[in-house]
Amino acid sequence: MATDIEAVLVRIRGRVQGVSYRVWTADEARRLGLTGWVRNEADGSVLAMIAGPNEAIASMIKRFWDGPPGAMVSDVRTESVAISEIPAKFHISG
Repeated sequence: MATDIEAVLVRIRGRVQGVSYRVWTADEARRLGLTGWVRNEADGSVLAMIAGPNEAIASMIKRFWDGPPGAMVSDVRTESVAISEIPAKFHISG
């Protein structure tokens, strides 16, 4: 099962701060069984690290484009990351 787990760093740009994007991300990630974290960045973007099964990650990446009500997403960039330890849960880190 561990071989089916991957981790991706995702940067979401647009109107994504001040619209509960982090809370929405945490709820959606937990619903999909993903672990990791999400935080606001100083440049106005939201950065998330999501880890879990490939199918769940692909689904979450699609959901990032919609976001919560009030969000207007202009860009979603992903980058695979190597992680030495799978996070135990999903949390908002900042």
